Amino acid sequence: MDSKQDVLDMLRDLAELTMLDEGDPQSFRVRAYESASQAIAAQATDLGKLTAKDLQKIDGIGKSTAEKIRELLDHGKVEKLEALRQKHPRSVVALLKIQGLGPKAVTKLRAELGVQSIDDLRKALADHKVRDLKGFGQKSEDKLATALAKLDEQGSIGRTPISVALPLANRIVTRLLEVPGVSHASYCGSLRRFAETIGDVDVVVAATDPEPVMEALVAMSFTDRVLVRGANKTSIVTHRGTQVDLRVVAAHQLGAARLYFTGSKGHNIKLRQRALGRGWTLNEYALSELEGGKVIASETEEQIYDALGLAWIPPVLREDQGEIELAEKRTLPRPMGAVTGDFHVHTDVSGDGRSPLAEVVAAAKARGYRVLAITDHAEGTLSGVGRDALLDQRAKIAAMQKELGDSLTLLHGIELNIGPAGELDYDLEFRKGFGFCLASVHDHFELDKAAQTRRVTTAMEDPTVRMIGHLSARMIGGRPAIDLDLDEIFTAAERTGTALEVNGALPRLDLSVEALRHGRTRDVTFVLTSDAHHASELDRVRYAALNAERAWLDPDRVVNAGAPERLVAWTKKKNPAVRAS
Repeated sequence: MDSKQDVLDMLRDLAELTMLDEGDPQSFRVRAYESASQAIAAQATDLGKLTAKDLQKIDGIGKSTAEKIRELLDHGKVEKLEALRQKHPRSVVALLKIQGLGPKAVTKLRAELGVQSIDDLRKALADHKVRDLKGFGQKSEDKLATALAKLDEQGSIGRTPISVALPLANRIVTRLLEVPGVSHASYCGSLRRFAETIGDVDVVVAATDPEPVMEALVAMSFTDRVLVRGANKTSIVTHRGTQVDLRVVAAHQLGAARLYFTGSKGHNIKLRQRALGRGWTLNEYALSELEGGKVIASETEEQIYDALGLAWIPPVLREDQGEIELAEKRTLPRPMGAVTGDFHVHTDVSGDGRSPLAEVVAAAKARGYRVLAITDHAEGTLSGVGRDALLDQRAKIAAMQKELGDSLTLLHGIELNIGPAGELDYDLEFRKGFGFCLASVHDHFELDKAAQTRRVTTAMEDPTVRMIGHLSARMIGGRPAIDLDLDEIFTAAERTGTALEVNGALPRLDLSVEALRHGRTRDVTFVLTSDAHHASELDRVRYAALNAERAWLDPDRVVNAGAPERLVAWTKKKNPAVRAS
């Protein structure tokens, strides 16, 4: 059992289901579970060795929560949580994904219209029944219909966001690698291709005996039910509704299996056609001769691609977008390479930050960064910071810079909130005191395309704004992207010299692949960031890099990918405080 992750999963589910049960995201119990989750996330101690009294000594964990943690660790489940799952099935919880639907509204829809799923809501909206409910009306009905249509457009309904799927897949792989006889375990499918949402998690394992591997998956704490249990394949569904498909192969079949189960379908079809042209066949077991069945290659993907006359194609490029033709010519898009700095990082000065400045700087230095911008939230957001606290932070950063010398350049930055008309936090003179200003949308998501575009381009015109953060403000699988005219955005970025962020936080991945493809031919600077709220989250910049690579973005367009001298030069090239407004 992964005790820490199991406890975090339990607390997350308790918070979500209690919010639904009590109809209040700010109830005492919900906040208690959320507080406990933060406390557990910060623990390095083996939780399995702690008694309930030991757990209560951890700041943020009360007696009731401590008892539930021990109940989970001792018995593998929590009676209260099981009861809540029965009362509020996943189909009901899924309704909370829809913008404008809070727990009270969901409770009312269930009680008065019998809405138990997104499909039920879709029918109630189509029949115009929602408008007649007290507290809703036609305007609310129209907004819900629009929000649901946006989720449909994103294709996220019925799919698992990458922010949920990737940690789940990593847990499964880690556990299966511990099973005796397993020589390899990895996730494949659209998750390996770094898709924003996935239909199911595909896991491929090489092992001498499949049965213990299958048993290990079925026994995992997140397994809700078993769909298929076969000799070499097992499929389960988690408590959160994600399907996991496990396949066990022999070690010599591993390359063919990983290639086949990674996809995409279009990519695989073209590979099979290429094999047929050579008198061979390609399937999940091997690349082999049509006549006689002699195996040409099967152990590694590299061997198979090479036999087909192709360079190895990174999984993020396998979308049948011309990558096979480029692999034949050895002209595939270049990877991002080393990231040399980060320009969107929070500390515990922000209301939602969890690491002190010293820990964040130490983590950046350990990564070999040359530049780090500390960008806590400005006062216009719920987690925002006032002037005095920022000035105190500025003094600490200046003192720290003296100790660091030239090894790491620290910029005292700020993440400004973009208001509905493009207005920014603080006055211009105060903003000019920062070494780096990024500006982001955090509210007023309902504005139309013209208004949303205007507010962002207005912020770009401000002489202090150097970068726009998470442009679309989306949360994958939850909040839809705001409506923007991307051509106008890129034109404004070209005109003002404002960089655009590629945010590596998994719930965001913003700019999206589609937006990056839209802008990769424009004269715009892109910046990979972690949007870290804890020192450990600086690593999320690698997700930003994968997203950029998936869009075929040239590393030369990304200022903090590649040579650190180029990044340092960019930070000094133009003083945003004196840029013409």
